[in-house]
Amino acid sequence: MTPEEAVVSPTSAPPVPSKTDADAADLRGFGYEPQLHRRIGSYASFAAGFSFVSILTTVFQLFAFGFSFGGPAFFWTWPLVFLGQFMVALNFAELAARYPISGCIYQWSRRLANATVGWFAGWVMIIAQIATVAAAAIALQVVLPSIWAGFQLVGGDPSLTSTTGATNAVILGSALIAVTTVINVIGVRLMSIVNSAGVTLEIIGVAAVVVLLLTHAERGPGVVFDTGGTGTGLGYVGPFLVSALMAAYVVVGFDSAGELSEETRDPRHTAPRTILRALAAAGIGGGLMLIAALMAAPSLTDGRLATEGLPYVLTTRLGETGGRILLIDVAIAIAVCTLAIQTAGSRMVFSMARDDVLPFSAALRRVSPRTGAPVLPSIVVGVGAAAVLLVNIGQPALFTAITSVCIVLLYIAYALVTVPLLIRRWQGWPGGEEVTGTERGGKLFSLGRFGIVVNALAVVYGIGMIVNLGWPRPEVYDPAGAHWYLHYFALLFVGGALLAGGLAFLRYRTRAMALHLPLPAAVLPEGETA
Repeated sequence: MTPEEAVVSPTSAPPVPSKTDADAADLRGFGYEPQLHRRIGSYASFAAGFSFVSILTTVFQLFAFGFSFGGPAFFWTWPLVFLGQFMVALNFAELAARYPISGCIYQWSRRLANATVGWFAGWVMIIAQIATVAAAAIALQVVLPSIWAGFQLVGGDPSLTSTTGATNAVILGSALIAVTTVINVIGVRLMSIVNSAGVTLEIIGVAAVVVLLLTHAERGPGVVFDTGGTGTGLGYVGPFLVSALMAAYVVVGFDSAGELSEETRDPRHTAPRTILRALAAAGIGGGLMLIAALMAAPSLTDGRLATEGLPYVLTTRLGETGGRILLIDVAIAIAVCTLAIQTAGSRMVFSMARDDVLPFSAALRRVSPRTGAPVLPSIVVGVGAAAVLLVNIGQPALFTAITSVCIVLLYIAYALVTVPLLIRRWQGWPGGEEVTGTERGGKLFSLGRFGIVVNALAVVYGIGMIVNLGWPRPEVYDPAGAHWYLHYFALLFVGGALLAGGLAFLRYRTRAMALHLPLPAAVLPEGETA
């Protein structure tokens, strides 16, 4: 046999499939043709989850809320919420290893339960993500006018509760959403570069805030046991539960790494790890920021900490120049947070449209062959968020209520995954659905024999927090006593969203129920063939 004959001999070993081919074959095992481009590496995947949580944005915004209700001891709501959400994240990590598909909350829910439950999980998540984009973008109003008065474009009082401040917030927020929409339309590569750079600056900013505040500490860490006169014993339970909403508002969105699974290299290996790393980094960083701020605050009793929050501590302790530099970093964090949330929302819309279960699915599922970006979903999420922003003109109390309710919806969507998963675990899951390993030849992330316990804790925590978030408290939803309906806004909004979803589902019920759910193809270590 000549060397030439040996090359073409049918007995020669087949060529080793490339990673691109292996990833494509894996996705086809779920019934989908690859359309999105795999441009996201491990750090960019971590950044997607971390920037959605964005502790520099949200702790900066909401510190005053938590302190005003619970005093310094509200700090303990942070580790409690973090532990509860970490139970959820552990379950999500296990699912991300087995179902690496875009629109993960929708995809996981319908595979664990049925088409109806899955559809409502996706519907609720889309509404929540659109509202959350608006809530993140409006935070620019809290920061930019403090950096430079010229950012107050309409003049007057920059406070969000004033007419001029609320109007200016809509202008700044809409401009930011326009920019993030363009970045998303250009493609995931640019998105990941911008997001990763922003997250790096945010992590540096968090570290700087913690170190600088600790060097200006006025009191010891024992301050976290002071309730600040908000209650003692059982009388503190009520204020403590309300102050827990601050942490509940912050510690969400870590599932974004799963939302981007089809654009992530080695997603079965990468996504589970980055989900947990993003949440762990946010939990540790946020906790350190809270305790450092409480230790460094000039006063705990003058009322300014309950109204001005973390900006008050930074500007008084670090001076105008140092505080302004950190405010610039906060503005960057707000921008990448908005970008990450919009990206996750667009992937949810794309995933459901690909299954033809949304209005205008044929247009929404189109992906640019050049950039690999779902263009129209990004635009829809951006336009929807800008529309939500308009509510803030003349009705800042209503906008605050909407942003609070969007967190309730996120927790409901999470529960529509963890509850069916717990039921499936009792039935033997993941038996019969196991794959052989990750793309790198390692074992899939698994909770093993602890799965049922961790899952049950996640369900109990999630349901408890849904009740806590949605409870019709006037001090949360209508502190000024402006409108009677704001008192019950959470119940009314969630009910309205589910009713609208029910009407929409009737239109697409037949298609949803007819969806084929193939079992995932086995993933073999690189270089091996079946």
